[in-house]
Amino acid sequence: MLKVSQYDYIRTAHRIYGKSIKQISRETGHSRNTIRRALKGEYSNYKSRQLQPYPVLGPYLTIIDRLLKEDTDRPPKQRHTATRIAQRLKKEHGYAGGFSTVCRYVREAKLRIGIGKQRAFIPLEIDNTGEAEVDWGTAHVILDGIQTKIKFFCMRSKYSGKHFVRLYPCERQQAFFDAHVKAFSYFGGVFPVLIYDNLTTAVQKVLKGKKRIEQEGFSKFHAYYSFEPRFCNVAAGHEKGGVEGIVGFSRRNYMVPVPEAQSLEELNEAILTECLAYGDHRIKNRPGKVDELFAQEKEKLLSLPPEAFSNIVISDGKSDKYSTVIVDKNRYSVPTEYAQLKLKVLLFAEKVEIYWDNKLIAAHERLYNNNQWCLTPDHYLDLIQRRPQAFESARPIKQWRKEWPESHGNLLERFCEKQGQTTGVKDFISVLMFYRVYSKADVQDAVEKALKANLSTSDGVKSLLSYPKTDEAEIKPLVQWERLPAPDMTVYGELGGLQ
Repeated sequence: MLKVSQYDYIRTAHRIYGKSIKQISRETGHSRNTIRRALKGEYSNYKSRQLQPYPVLGPYLTIIDRLLKEDTDRPPKQRHTATRIAQRLKKEHGYAGGFSTVCRYVREAKLRIGIGKQRAFIPLEIDNTGEAEVDWGTAHVILDGIQTKIKFFCMRSKYSGKHFVRLYPCERQQAFFDAHVKAFSYFGGVFPVLIYDNLTTAVQKVLKGKKRIEQEGFSKFHAYYSFEPRFCNVAAGHEKGGVEGIVGFSRRNYMVPVPEAQSLEELNEAILTECLAYGDHRIKNRPGKVDELFAQEKEKLLSLPPEAFSNIVISDGKSDKYSTVIVDKNRYSVPTEYAQLKLKVLLFAEKVEIYWDNKLIAAHERLYNNNQWCLTPDHYLDLIQRRPQAFESARPIKQWRKEWPESHGNLLERFCEKQGQTTGVKDFISVLMFYRVYSKADVQDAVEKALKANLSTSDGVKSLLSYPKTDEAEIKPLVQWERLPAPDMTVYGELGGLQ
């Protein structure tokens, strides 16, 4: 192939200096045909081959084509890759050629057969029509020192890009509705159109085309808020690509490093602050900042109903002999005086309330795993005090002891040492009952003071709670004895005459 400098020399020698093709050939060493091509047209670089030969791979081409054609009827995630084809050719057919050769041919063959063809998308210009997209993401957080897998709900405006993110233990329908209610409050209105994939909390059955049989609860929910749900085609998450992007953005920006907190509510407060701060951001090809665009978009939102959707599941229950009620495959305690009674249960997204005769008798944080026991120790203290031998093995006490400060264990030992095992345990339970009246900090402070003062009864602890902010040295006697006159001792002699 001629270099540019040689091309220049040939044309200049012939056109300017009139040298013949034969003479130029002799001077340059190029063939006469090469010189004629240079004189005939513009300089051209290497031309790609019209047909790429495969001297070593050639005998195996039909095998590769057959494997790829068979893949068209197989699940997309279980089809042959170029690596797998090369492995099979070497192992099953004795192929001794290079891996890159197989990759090049597989790439060409897939395009020819129509496998793995990259999809093309149409660039869109989003109008301010009051639409938003909804999706769930998965992440890990550290709650109370334990790494926990959680779900996070995302709602994103299509026009402005304003978004709302909230963490939940699961994707159940009540969590799904609760997230919507909080999102509507965050945006200050309801988007007329919300776009979903075919999640089971909203869709009972996917029909042909865009038709869906909705879950009854979801139909009631969107009817209450008067918005229109639209569902993407199956396996077409790109149809709500904006919220798909926010799922990844939230995970990378709000959850890296892995967030730590005592509760989900604490984490949600932090993430809400991040969402509110996402206002100065500019989205590519949009005519303004996020908050500026949302100010325009807010005019399209529907007003909120006077009352939020209740999102409560009411059911009947009955407490068993362990004074627990089974709710959604988990056990929740009630005070022992309500054991084996018919009760009413109100199930919220984040809590459980239990009623007897319209009286609230227990409230618990909702559990989302199965076969868990949520026991409030105070519900069992009266019964355990009557049966002190069960104190050490009682499940609510054993769970509670994991959270006790060291001072509680020391006080229990002192009570048992001074009063005996049974009486000491019963009296220590009286100390635990102080939590019903006094704050956690006050009770713990009183226990520590009782240990320093060598007190060994619950009455002593109670007296300290009566003066929570007063040191013992500062407690003054009620009567100032030094100011009283000296007593008249003669009166004692008169007492003898009364006998």
